Amino acid sequence: MLETILILNTLWFFMGFNVFSIRNKIFAKLLVPRKHRNTPVFDILAESGRFLGGFNFAFAICNILLLLNLDVFPSNEQRAILLFVFAVAHGSQFIFNVPVAIQNKRGGGAWQVLKGTMLFIFITDFTLMLLNLILAASLYF
Repeated sequence: MLETILILNTLWFFMGFNVFSIRNKIFAKLLVPRKHRNTPVFDILAESGRFLGGFNFAFAICNILLLLNLDVFPSNEQRAILLFVFAVAHGSQFIFNVPVAIQNKRGGGAWQVLKGTMLFIFITDFTLMLLNLILAASLYF
């Protein structure tokens, strides 16, 4: 189970790196309505996504290194701590979209969380947060 979750983490974090850093205009298009894409702020947002991509890249590499070196963290407690950190990484992406999703329900919000690609991201971040937390708890307690 541990290896499966680490592989899922790796894939998701690499996907984040791809969309935030390499295909950063796509990231900006997910958040900025079409009518506002010809403004300087759109380009600033697109470029700022590269920083988020860098964090995703680091987490992806961390998961790969852990997969290749599980013996370095032999105790369940050590592995649980790492899984908890990954849960926080996924959870931070989810939790900060919750207020926007609530605003979406009321007809507002800075971007659309409850439709299309953003909904997929929202659900996947929640799911991976939960999987990492469950496995962390099962290893720790």
